[in-house]
Order: sequence, then structure tokens, then C-alpha cells
Amino acid sequence: MLTISQLAAYAGVTVRAVRHYHKIGLLPEPERDRSGYRTYDAAAVVRLIRIRTLADAGVPLARVQELLDAGPEEFARGVREIDKDLRAEIRRLRGTRGRLARLAAGEQPALPQCVVGYLDRLRGLGVGERYIELERDAWIMIAAQVPHLIDSVIAKKHEELDDPDMVRLYSFFTGEPDWRADDPRIVEIADILERLMIRAVEAGEVGEDGLDDQFVALMDSAMVASAPGAELVLAILQERGWKGWTRIERVPAERLGSSPEVADGHNFLT
Repeated sequence: MLTISQLAAYAGVTVRAVRHYHKIGLLPEPERDRSGYRTYDAAAVVRLIRIRTLADAGVPLARVQELLDAGPEEFARGVREIDKDLRAEIRRLRGTRGRLARLAAGEQPALPQCVVGYLDRLRGLGVGERYIELERDAWIMIAAQVPHLIDSVIAKKHEELDDPDMVRLYSFFTGEPDWRADDPRIVEIADILERLMIRAVEAGEVGEDGLDDQFVALMDSAMVASAPGAELVLAILQERGWKGWTRIERVPAERLGSSPEVADGHNFLT
């Protein structure tokens, strides 16, 4: 008969492991001798070796019991299921490593990869880092609100960059976006935005964007606070019958003193 230390040595595990297996029910506790010590037989050594072999192979301890008691077919099926789970875990860990690598390279943790590509394209157009930061923060918030839409939204933004007006618009953001009220770029930006909006309305590219009004107001206030020139652009657009920045909308005509019209809307950012 063997002591717990001898059992552990024969099976190639620690005494602590043996006690843990007792605790979770994988290895039945034997009767104690007259001195109060546990004593083990050869069957306990065999079972403990089987437990160690399965555990070393990557079988979760929660599933070791069912494999120990399984017949050949059930055992093979169980091993295949565990292998499938392990392959899924490997894919997850590879994805985690990829995200860690991007973080190590300086990528923003909350920024979807599609947005990273879009911002890189803006950099290629000469857009300054100050404005890139503004867009980055906006996209982080948008992606958190409508994660299921972000890929299609960014795909649309790439299409819009094929429009000379949109390229011209971004050309104004090579430096600090804090122009004075008499800066001629203010009026030209408003002109471009209005042309883009009119074309969007004519093409039927308006409708629900998945963002609530409070969130849109938050985005607008953040933009105005970071780029004072934006407030001047908004004032010009409002005089022309438009409102908003994140979601530019047609102001109903009755508010402008003319005949009523149905309001239209389109997102500048989204």
C-alpha cells in the first residue's frame, strides 16, 4: 500500500495535485489506516496517471471525469469535441495577440480597423493630425453606438472621397481648424457642404442613421468646442436653410419665412 507522497511520485504529480483531485471528485479518497493516514493501491496509481495524461493533453478538468468513464466511441467523440473547442480558443488567442500587436504599434484600442484605414487615407490627402484626432474620437463614439453599421458607413465614406468636392473639403484641414470669422475658407466650406447635401438629397441618400438626437448633439458640441470655425460654418448653413454638423438636416421652410417643405437629413461624418 502507498502513502499519498508515494502515489504522487509514481504518477508524476504533486501531493497538492492529488489533494485537489480528491476535492473535485476525480480521484476517490481511500480509507485511512489505523494511524489515520490515507493508503493507496495500484488502481489509484493507474487512475491518477490517466487523469494526468488527459490534463496534460489539454482536456479541461471539468471534462476529465466523463472521458475516464467513457467507452471507446464516446471517448473518441469527446476528444474531437475538446479539439474543436481548443481550435476555437486558438483562433481567439491569435486575434487577441493581433490586437495586442496593434496596440503596441500605437493603434487606438477602441478604433475599428476599417476606421484606421479611413484615417490613413485622410492622412494621405494631407489632412493634419489635429483634425485626424477630432475624427478619430468621433468615430470611436460612433462605432460604440452603431457597431453593426460601422463597416458599411466607412465603405460609404471611402466612396465619398472619390468626389472632388469632398477632397477639396478635406484640403482645408491641413492645419489647425480655428479660422477667424473673416477667413474666406469659412464660406467655401459652407458652399461645399451645401453642394454635397443637395446631391445627397437628390440621390435619396438620406434617412435613419441609428444615432439618437442627444448623441448627435453631443458630437456637434464636441466639434464646435474643438474647432471654433465649425460654429461659423453652421451659422452660414443655417442662414441657407440647413442645420447640424454631424447630421446636417434641411430646416423646414416655414421656419425660414417661406412655404412649408419636408425636412431632409444627411450625415456629414456618418
